[in-house]
Amino acid sequence: MSAEDLEKYETEMELKLYREYRDVVGLFKYVIETERRFYLTNDYEMQVHSVQGEVFFEVTMADAWVWDMYRPARFVKQVRVLTFKDVNIEELNKNDDLELPSG
Repeated sequence: MSAEDLEKYETEMELKLYREYRDVVGLFKYVIETERRFYLTNDYEMQVHSVQGEVFFEVTMADAWVWDMYRPARFVKQVRVLTFKDVNIEELNKNDDLELPSG
């Protein structure tokens, strides 16, 4: 497989993932972003832990969708994330529906 073939494949996978995201985003209430993944969910819990001066975050989600083009099934029943990095949690605006221009 050439580098060009690989790049074409990855571009097609990203486009497929974007289209899936666009189709499902309206089903969810929250966007949760970690250093490794991007999630959509309706239910989450976040706990901040401190052990010997080190702070880390534990985020659990139920019935989530994961932005990951290499994952065959992006809907997951339970997710648990432990991270020392930032966690961004945003409530989606249902009136806006994150409608992106088609093109």
